[in-house]
Amino acid sequence: MKFANFAQALAATILLMANACAHAQADFPQRPIRIIVAAPPGGGTDHMARILGNAISADTKWTIIVENKPGASGIIGTDAVARAKPDGYTLGMGLTATMAINPELFRTLSYSVLKDFSAVATVAEQPVVLVVRADSPYHTVADLKAALKHKSMTLATAGVGTVGHLVGKVFGRQVGATFVEVPYKGSGPALQDVAGGVVDVMFGTPPGVLPLIRSGHLRALAVSSSKRLSLLPDVPTLAEAGCPDLDVSEWKVLVAPAGTPPAVVDLLNKEVRKVLTQPALQKQMLVAGDLPLSGSVQYAQNFLKSQFSRWADIVRESGLSKSN
Repeated sequence: MKFANFAQALAATILLMANACAHAQADFPQRPIRIIVAAPPGGGTDHMARILGNAISADTKWTIIVENKPGASGIIGTDAVARAKPDGYTLGMGLTATMAINPELFRTLSYSVLKDFSAVATVAEQPVVLVVRADSPYHTVADLKAALKHKSMTLATAGVGTVGHLVGKVFGRQVGATFVEVPYKGSGPALQDVAGGVVDVMFGTPPGVLPLIRSGHLRALAVSSSKRLSLLPDVPTLAEAGCPDLDVSEWKVLVAPAGTPPAVVDLLNKEVRKVLTQPALQKQMLVAGDLPLSGSVQYAQNFLKSQFSRWADIVRESGLSKSN
């Protein structure tokens, strides 16, 4: 008799939980959703957040607002997401630097990536491209590696701790060379100086390098992804060029504060995955060099954990020390 009562109570509890989940999905959202971007307007992360938000809004009629909170290497905006109420109305466009590099680069952070966030959905990835000026004597990675054995070269970076900076440092270590690093406040001025011959090489993202390659100001030697970039079909991967351990990409993952209701996370994931299949959105992403990176909530969680660990190793291999 007691077992029967327990079974009835358990069944009732499961039914209530199922109804609660369904209710949460049915009622969400009732007001605008914010996607916080921890970077200034106009950059690649901002662009991705806006085209994703616009696509979801068009598909669902939800109101989605992209809010830029740049500063402190992305820490300010990322912290704002971590501290937000976990109700699904504040999301963040997490990226490699803020979610995987900063935790290894800075001694103290106001947030814990693995404790303070729920991964909602993987969104996109893009490689970095190794470039030199168009009239450089280096036409291949082999040319560059051979020259580095006999001379020092300068490496332009879009900032300390960026993906391009770290890949450049690891590349230098792999070929037995040490670059003279020249940090810039963003990729624009850095790439202009590479094109002008002020700095020798740079690992830049597709949105920055592609216009200068097409205009004949830069030459691409390799891409860091496991496959060639469709926009640069004749440019080999670093693995093809003899650097097999440099298969890395800059990625973007939509995150929510930890404790956001699973039903809401599932609903958001469903909508992200839906719009990532749209040809119009894929075309917009392709122009920027982004590749759709779609998957379930569990896939997003596993991806974030694995990338967190992998980039910690890369930061350590780069030789960068932690700072406050």
